[in-house]
Amino acid sequence: MTSQRTGPEGFAFDPTGKGFYTGISGGKILKYIPGKGYVDFGYITESSKSQLCDGDLGNKNMEKCGRPAGIAFNDKTGELYVADAPLGLHVISRGGGLAKKIADSVNGKPFLFLDGLDVDPTTGVVYFTSFSSIFTPGDVLKAVASKDATGKLFKYDPSKKVVTVLMEGLSGSAGCAVSSDGSFVLVSQFTKSNIKRYWIKGPKAGSSEDFTNSVSNPDNIKRIGSSGDFWVASVVNTAKGPTNPSAVKVSSAGKVAQTISLKAQFGDTLVSEVNEFNGQLHIGTLFGPFAGILSLKK
Repeated sequence: MTSQRTGPEGFAFDPTGKGFYTGISGGKILKYIPGKGYVDFGYITESSKSQLCDGDLGNKNMEKCGRPAGIAFNDKTGELYVADAPLGLHVISRGGGLAKKIADSVNGKPFLFLDGLDVDPTTGVVYFTSFSSIFTPGDVLKAVASKDATGKLFKYDPSKKVVTVLMEGLSGSAGCAVSSDGSFVLVSQFTKSNIKRYWIKGPKAGSSEDFTNSVSNPDNIKRIGSSGDFWVASVVNTAKGPTNPSAVKVSSAGKVAQTISLKAQFGDTLVSEVNEFNGQLHIGTLFGPFAGILSLKK
């Protein structure tokens, strides 16, 4: 990844398993093709392709360019859903190109700061979060420092084309992940060092509970295939900034099964996502000019 392109915050993998997709500053979605490198796949706005959105300008002009945060495929349709931090929920068709905006508000209230996203592998329903309902992406540090608790979890049902609010009062709701059987969705609270579980199906459907308090400053959460486990990107947030980034594997019961320190490879980078695919961990960063790949020991 060149210095003009920064912040590969999250990853998505299409059914072909050839390469990966990531969203970066300036409103672009890139596809990484082994042996070839990064190629443009999609973009949030027409401006995303212009010099107005290159490099540092992309962050300064976020409201015009977009800033993809959470991304995930609907494997059945081939559509790529994108939670764009300032510009709302979008979808990109199987062939790539300009994204279609689905929603930038719910019940008349603008999203302001979207973050995590996942697609239910059993139904195709999209779940996504807002980090805050008061602060914008440019004020993320203020949101964390003030312990803002206005984050939300949303649901978008493509068959009904309706967005609904499932949870409110979340403190830095950065990531979400649906279980492989579609029975629940996890939501991280970065500021509280907590992960909540919202039940989609079963006797507890529509209710939420604490899932774990054992992961420090959890960011994105990603399910590990059909194993029932999840990877969580974690840091220790201090007054001087994030430190000790790690990949934390959590079981479906909320127990920490494994912790891998990422400091030796990536320093004190604000690691935003840890996503396992084909025996490798793909490491995302909020500000860094790289996407990391770490092979798992067999």
